[in-house]
Amino acid sequence: MKYQFMADHEGEFGIVRMGRVLGVGRSGYYAWLSRPTCERKQANQALVVQINEEYQISRKTYGSPRIHAALQRKGIRCGRNRVARLMHLHGITARKRQKRRPVTTQREVSAVPAPNLLNQDFSTLAPNHTWVSDITYIDTAEGWLYLASVLDLFSRKIVGWAMADRIDSSLVEEAFEMAVLRRYPTPVLMHHSDQGRQYTSQAYQNCLADLQCQVSMSRVGNCYDNAVMESFFGTLKAECATQ
Repeated sequence: MKYQFMADHEGEFGIVRMGRVLGVGRSGYYAWLSRPTCERKQANQALVVQINEEYQISRKTYGSPRIHAALQRKGIRCGRNRVARLMHLHGITARKRQKRRPVTTQREVSAVPAPNLLNQDFSTLAPNHTWVSDITYIDTAEGWLYLASVLDLFSRKIVGWAMADRIDSSLVEEAFEMAVLRRYPTPVLMHHSDQGRQYTSQAYQNCLADLQCQVSMSRVGNCYDNAVMESFFGTLKAECATQ
Protein backbone atom coordinates (compact mmCIF):
# COMPACT_ATOMS: atom_id res chain seq x y z
CA MET A 1 0.00 0.00 0.00
CA LYS A 2 2.89 2.37 0.77
CA TYR A 3 4.53 1.74 -2.58
CA GLN A 4 1.21 2.16 -4.36
CA PHE A 5 0.72 5.50 -2.62
CA MET A 6 4.16 6.61 -3.79
CA ALA A 7 3.38 5.56 -7.35
CA ASP A 8 0.07 7.42 -7.30
CA HIS A 9 1.68 10.64 -6.01
CA GLU A 10 5.06 10.55 -7.73
CA GLY A 11 4.23 13.65 -9.71
CA GLU A 12 3.37 15.62 -6.57
CA PHE A 13 6.12 14.66 -4.13
CA GLY A 14 9.68 13.45 -4.36
CA ILE A 15 10.39 9.73 -4.01
CA VAL A 16 13.00 10.25 -1.28
CA ARG A 17 10.69 12.50 0.72
CA MET A 18 7.74 10.10 0.51
CA GLY A 19 9.99 7.17 1.40
CA ARG A 20 11.24 9.00 4.48
CA VAL A 21 7.71 9.84 5.63
CA LEU A 22 6.41 6.31 4.97
CA GLY A 23 9.47 4.58 6.36
CA VAL A 24 10.52 2.75 3.19
CA GLY A 25 13.64 2.92 1.04
CA ARG A 26 13.97 4.20 -2.49
CA SER A 27 15.57 0.94 -3.66
CA GLY A 28 12.63 -1.03 -2.31
CA TYR A 29 10.22 1.23 -4.19
CA TYR A 30 11.99 0.79 -7.52
CA ALA A 31 12.20 -2.96 -6.95
CA TRP A 32 8.44 -2.99 -6.40
CA LEU A 33 7.94 -1.05 -9.63
CA SER A 34 9.91 -3.62 -11.60
CA ARG A 35 7.77 -6.55 -10.44
CA PRO A 36 5.06 -7.97 -12.75
CA THR A 37 1.62 -6.44 -12.25
CA CYS A 38 -0.13 -8.29 -9.44
CA GLU A 39 -3.42 -10.10 -10.05
CA ARG A 40 -5.39 -7.61 -7.95
CA LYS A 41 -4.05 -4.68 -9.92
CA GLN A 42 -4.80 -6.43 -13.21
CA ALA A 43 -8.35 -7.12 -12.00
CA ASN A 44 -8.79 -3.47 -11.03
CA GLN A 45 -7.54 -2.34 -14.44
CA ALA A 46 -10.03 -4.62 -16.15
CA LEU A 47 -12.81 -3.44 -13.86
CA VAL A 48 -12.04 0.22 -14.62
CA VAL A 49 -12.53 -0.53 -18.33
CA GLN A 50 -15.93 -2.09 -17.60
CA ILE A 51 -16.86 0.80 -15.31
CA ASN A 52 -15.99 3.31 -18.01
CA GLU A 53 -18.08 1.40 -20.56
CA GLU A 54 -21.17 1.64 -18.35
CA TYR A 55 -20.37 5.28 -17.62
CA GLN A 56 -20.27 6.09 -21.33
CA ILE A 57 -23.46 4.11 -22.00
CA SER A 58 -25.24 6.21 -19.35
CA ARG A 59 -24.00 9.37 -21.11
CA LYS A 60 -21.79 10.10 -18.12
CA THR A 61 -24.77 10.32 -15.75
CA TYR A 62 -24.31 7.22 -13.57
CA GLY A 63 -22.66 7.39 -10.17
CA SER A 64 -21.13 4.39 -8.36
CA PRO A 65 -24.47 2.88 -7.14
CA ARG A 66 -25.91 2.63 -10.65
CA ILE A 67 -22.61 1.60 -12.21
CA HIS A 68 -22.37 -1.17 -9.62
CA ALA A 69 -25.96 -2.29 -10.32
CA ALA A 70 -25.29 -2.36 -14.08
CA LEU A 71 -22.18 -4.49 -13.56
CA GLN A 72 -24.09 -6.86 -11.29
CA ARG A 73 -26.75 -7.34 -13.97
CA LYS A 74 -23.99 -8.38 -16.38
CA GLY A 75 -22.72 -10.95 -13.89
CA ILE A 76 -19.58 -9.00 -12.99
CA ARG A 77 -18.90 -9.65 -9.31
CA CYS A 78 -17.49 -6.64 -7.48
CA GLY A 79 -18.19 -4.65 -4.33
CA ARG A 80 -19.95 -1.31 -4.39
CA ASN A 81 -17.20 0.32 -2.32
CA ARG A 82 -14.59 -0.99 -4.73
CA VAL A 83 -16.45 0.53 -7.68
CA ALA A 84 -16.75 3.86 -5.84
CA ARG A 85 -13.04 3.85 -4.96
CA LEU A 86 -11.94 3.11 -8.53
CA MET A 87 -14.27 5.76 -9.96
CA HIS A 88 -12.90 8.32 -7.53
CA LEU A 89 -9.32 7.30 -8.29
CA HIS A 90 -9.83 7.69 -12.04
CA GLY A 91 -11.95 10.85 -11.88
CA ILE A 92 -15.14 9.20 -13.13
CA THR A 93 -17.99 11.29 -11.73
CA ALA A 94 -21.70 11.55 -12.56
CA ARG A 95 -22.78 14.61 -14.47
CA LYS A 96 -24.82 16.94 -12.29
CA ARG A 97 -28.40 17.77 -13.20
CA GLN A 98 -29.14 21.23 -14.49
CA LYS A 99 -31.22 23.61 -12.45
CA ARG A 100 -34.79 24.24 -13.55
CA ARG A 101 -35.64 27.35 -15.43
CA PRO A 102 -39.13 27.53 -16.99
CA VAL A 103 -42.14 27.62 -14.67
CA THR A 104 -44.54 24.81 -15.54
CA THR A 105 -47.01 25.21 -12.65
CA GLN A 106 -49.13 28.34 -12.85
CA ARG A 107 -52.30 28.43 -10.78
CA GLU A 108 -55.60 29.81 -11.96
CA VAL A 109 -56.74 32.21 -9.23
CA SER A 110 -60.43 31.38 -9.63
CA ALA A 111 -59.92 27.59 -9.76
CA VAL A 112 -60.92 25.45 -6.79
CA PRO A 113 -58.26 22.73 -6.29
CA ALA A 114 -59.11 19.17 -5.28
CA PRO A 115 -58.00 17.88 -1.87
CA ASN A 116 -54.73 16.00 -1.50
CA LEU A 117 -56.19 12.48 -1.33
CA LEU A 118 -52.89 10.81 -2.21
CA ASN A 119 -51.15 12.42 0.78
CA GLN A 120 -47.69 11.14 -0.26
CA ASP A 121 -48.81 7.49 -0.10
CA PHE A 122 -47.07 6.16 -3.22
CA SER A 123 -47.88 2.52 -2.59
CA THR A 124 -50.70 0.75 -4.40
CA LEU A 125 -51.75 -2.89 -4.70
CA ALA A 126 -52.95 -3.01 -8.30
CA PRO A 127 -52.34 -1.39 -11.69
CA ASN A 128 -54.58 1.44 -12.85
CA HIS A 129 -55.49 2.29 -9.28
CA THR A 130 -53.43 5.47 -8.89
CA TRP A 131 -51.96 7.64 -11.63
CA VAL A 132 -49.80 10.71 -11.09
CA SER A 133 -49.31 13.34 -13.74
CA ASP A 134 -47.08 16.35 -14.25
CA ILE A 135 -45.42 18.60 -16.85
CA THR A 136 -41.73 19.32 -17.33
CA TYR A 137 -39.55 21.07 -19.89
CA ILE A 138 -36.61 19.81 -21.96
CA ASP A 139 -33.99 22.15 -23.40
CA THR A 140 -33.46 21.48 -27.11
CA ALA A 141 -31.52 23.17 -29.90
CA GLU A 142 -34.83 24.59 -31.18
CA GLY A 143 -36.08 25.88 -27.81
CA TRP A 144 -38.06 24.52 -24.88
CA LEU A 145 -39.98 21.30 -25.39
CA TYR A 146 -42.76 20.61 -22.87
CA LEU A 147 -43.53 17.05 -21.81
CA ALA A 148 -46.68 15.93 -20.00
CA SER A 149 -46.61 12.42 -18.53
CA VAL A 150 -48.91 10.05 -16.68
CA LEU A 151 -47.30 7.45 -14.40
CA ASP A 152 -48.92 4.36 -12.89
CA LEU A 153 -47.76 4.08 -9.28
CA PHE A 154 -48.11 0.29 -9.28
CA SER A 155 -45.60 -0.42 -12.06
CA ARG A 156 -43.84 2.97 -11.94
CA LYS A 157 -44.18 3.01 -15.72
CA ILE A 158 -45.21 5.93 -17.89
CA VAL A 159 -48.57 4.98 -19.38
CA GLY A 160 -49.29 8.18 -21.29
CA TRP A 161 -47.35 11.16 -22.56
CA ALA A 162 -47.51 14.12 -24.94
CA MET A 163 -44.96 16.68 -26.14
CA ALA A 164 -45.38 20.15 -27.62
CA ASP A 165 -43.72 23.54 -27.84
CA ARG A 166 -46.61 25.08 -25.89
CA ILE A 167 -47.87 24.41 -22.40
CA ASP A 168 -51.67 24.36 -22.18
CA SER A 169 -54.56 22.09 -21.22
CA SER A 170 -54.49 20.24 -24.55
CA LEU A 171 -51.00 18.98 -23.72
CA VAL A 172 -52.13 17.20 -20.54
CA GLU A 173 -55.35 16.06 -22.21
CA GLU A 174 -53.36 14.25 -24.93
CA ALA A 175 -51.19 12.52 -22.33
CA PHE A 176 -54.24 11.40 -20.34
CA GLU A 177 -56.09 10.20 -23.44
CA MET A 178 -53.09 8.05 -24.42
CA ALA A 179 -53.03 6.50 -20.94
CA VAL A 180 -56.76 5.74 -21.09
CA LEU A 181 -56.53 4.15 -24.54
CA ARG A 182 -53.61 2.00 -23.46
CA ARG A 183 -54.79 0.91 -20.00
CA TYR A 184 -58.63 1.11 -19.91
CA PRO A 185 -58.88 2.15 -16.23
CA THR A 186 -62.00 1.56 -14.12
CA PRO A 187 -63.81 4.17 -11.99
CA VAL A 188 -61.64 3.26 -8.97
CA LEU A 189 -58.79 5.26 -10.53
CA MET A 190 -57.29 8.10 -8.48
CA HIS A 191 -55.64 10.84 -10.53
CA HIS A 192 -53.09 13.06 -8.80
CA SER A 193 -51.50 16.23 -10.18
CA ASP A 194 -50.44 19.71 -9.10
CA GLN A 195 -52.75 22.72 -9.03
CA GLY A 196 -51.54 24.11 -12.36
CA ARG A 197 -54.08 25.74 -14.62
CA GLN A 198 -53.69 22.91 -17.15
CA TYR A 199 -55.00 20.39 -14.61
CA THR A 200 -57.67 22.61 -13.07
CA SER A 201 -59.05 23.61 -16.49
CA GLN A 202 -62.64 22.68 -17.15
CA ALA A 203 -61.67 20.67 -20.23
CA TYR A 204 -59.30 18.45 -18.27
CA GLN A 205 -61.63 18.09 -15.33
CA ASN A 206 -64.30 16.92 -17.75
CA CYS A 207 -61.93 14.18 -18.97
CA LEU A 208 -61.50 13.00 -15.39
CA ALA A 209 -65.22 13.23 -14.67
CA ASP A 210 -66.07 11.12 -17.72
CA LEU A 211 -64.08 8.25 -16.17
CA GLN A 212 -65.41 8.95 -12.67
CA CYS A 213 -61.88 9.45 -11.38
CA GLN A 214 -61.07 10.44 -7.83
CA VAL A 215 -59.22 13.73 -8.22
CA SER A 216 -56.27 14.53 -5.96
CA MET A 217 -53.95 17.54 -6.10
CA SER A 218 -50.69 18.48 -4.42
CA ARG A 219 -50.45 21.29 -1.94
CA VAL A 220 -49.07 24.59 -3.19
CA GLY A 221 -45.28 24.62 -3.40
CA ASN A 222 -44.86 21.08 -2.03
CA CYS A 223 -42.85 19.01 -4.53
CA TYR A 224 -42.88 16.00 -2.18
CA ASP A 225 -46.61 15.50 -2.81
CA ASN A 226 -45.72 14.28 -6.32
CA ALA A 227 -42.22 12.98 -5.54
CA VAL A 228 -42.39 9.90 -7.79
CA MET A 229 -43.04 11.96 -10.89
CA GLU A 230 -40.43 14.55 -9.86
CA SER A 231 -37.90 11.72 -9.51
CA PHE A 232 -38.76 10.33 -12.94
CA PHE A 233 -38.35 13.71 -14.61
CA GLY A 234 -35.03 14.24 -12.85
CA THR A 235 -33.72 10.89 -14.07
CA LEU A 236 -35.06 11.46 -17.58
CA LYS A 237 -33.27 14.79 -17.91
CA ALA A 238 -30.02 13.56 -16.41
CA GLU A 239 -29.79 10.36 -18.42
CA CYS A 240 -31.60 11.05 -21.69
CA ALA A 241 -31.96 14.80 -22.23
CA THR A 242 -28.51 16.19 -21.41
CA GLN A 243 -26.73 18.12 -24.14
